[in-house]
Amino acid sequence: MGNAVSGRRTLLSGTAALAAVALIALGSGPALADGTEPDLGVGGLAPVTGVAPGDGFGLPVSVLNKGTDTVPRVYLAYSFSPGVETAETYSNCVYFRVSSYDEQPERNHAVCTVDQPLKPGVLYGTDQPLGLRAGASALRDNAGYGVSADEPAPDEGGESEHVPGTGAPLKLVERGEATETDRAAHARTSVRTDVTADSTADFALTGAELKGTVGDKVTARVKFTNKGPAWVQGELDTSVTTVDVRIPAGTSVVKANGFCSKVTRTHYACGTSQSWVRPTGGETYPFVLRIDKAVGRTTGKVSFDGQARPFDRNAANDTAEIVVETGEASSTGGSGSTGGPDSGGSDGGTSSTGGSTAGSSGATTGGDTGTTGSATTSGGGATAGGATPRTGGSLAATGSDSTLPTAVLAGAALLAGGGLFSATRRRTAARNG
Repeated sequence: MGNAVSGRRTLLSGTAALAAVALIALGSGPALADGTEPDLGVGGLAPVTGVAPGDGFGLPVSVLNKGTDTVPRVYLAYSFSPGVETAETYSNCVYFRVSSYDEQPERNHAVCTVDQPLKPGVLYGTDQPLGLRAGASALRDNAGYGVSADEPAPDEGGESEHVPGTGAPLKLVERGEATETDRAAHARTSVRTDVTADSTADFALTGAELKGTVGDKVTARVKFTNKGPAWVQGELDTSVTTVDVRIPAGTSVVKANGFCSKVTRTHYACGTSQSWVRPTGGETYPFVLRIDKAVGRTTGKVSFDGQARPFDRNAANDTAEIVVETGEASSTGGSGSTGGPDSGGSDGGTSSTGGSTAGSSGATTGGDTGTTGSATTSGGGATAGGATPRTGGSLAATGSDSTLPTAVLAGAALLAGGGLFSATRRRTAARNG
């Protein structure tokens, strides 16, 4: 599960994958003649690699009715992450976006009504693969599709307006009788695959320049920003990156940011509120420092750690500095200290040698009673946006703001090893009778 700092996130769904379709069955498809359950499956997908932003690619569709009866109508849904866009749309499909929920990023979805019968034991496919395109922010993305005999409808919690497609209708055409090998290859009702684009994302750090005298408290606001152009999805349940903060000599931490774990008294490791970061997004980590000694101009270093960043090809802004002007040191060797690193002051973090979750300090930007310096332009001056840090040292408590209603979870979802459509169905009283 990755990071041994408070950057580690706890997903509400635990094993949830990047892809999730928020669909819930409002009604069911036409009943089969003998009342048996339909048995549908879809074929697998190969990874998509080597595409550049703006390039189109196709998502091939293969559907098999593994049952013994004809299925009168099917519903085909496909889903893709934020860096992927539609290259073409179909008139029998509706398109919408589901907001971030259950600690997962927002997704784009399409639900298509294919009003034609599927014979048992026959393979079907679309005339052409589903038309998609790598968007301007594409990098580490994914796409998938699934099929159901039950009529789905998007839940009303948190998604955008449903827009009908404008192209020719999406149709399934016969590919021939299925073999036993085909049946084995169509074991699932949904599949997904990775879409990897040839692009970059520039992770940048910004430090701070502060000034004060012995006894003052000053706030250093360290910033991490994704300057794009791509959005970045890291490992699930793990900070998308770790920011390593070294505190300047002559100062001590009064209050650390809630996303930061104490490694030593002068070393903190800071995580992120989500396992992904959008272009212009990031985090701000305020540290309230007390000036303990007049040591002149003192400097602490800020750098990246954590997950590898092969997409970040600009090393010039990968480090920054926290600079504090503390006043001239005494020529007689006296420190003028009002309490140094060992004086017992609160640092807001958890004492640890391995970076356990930070303690009582939240993502507080205030709390200092002394002088606050201005942010330096070292390492890029972009103001970090994105997810708002939460208090209590817990990363990514975002599910409470954007979680869709619990009923959605009873609907179809594209999860790791799971399906775009689940077997959940709503039956009428007449049909149950």
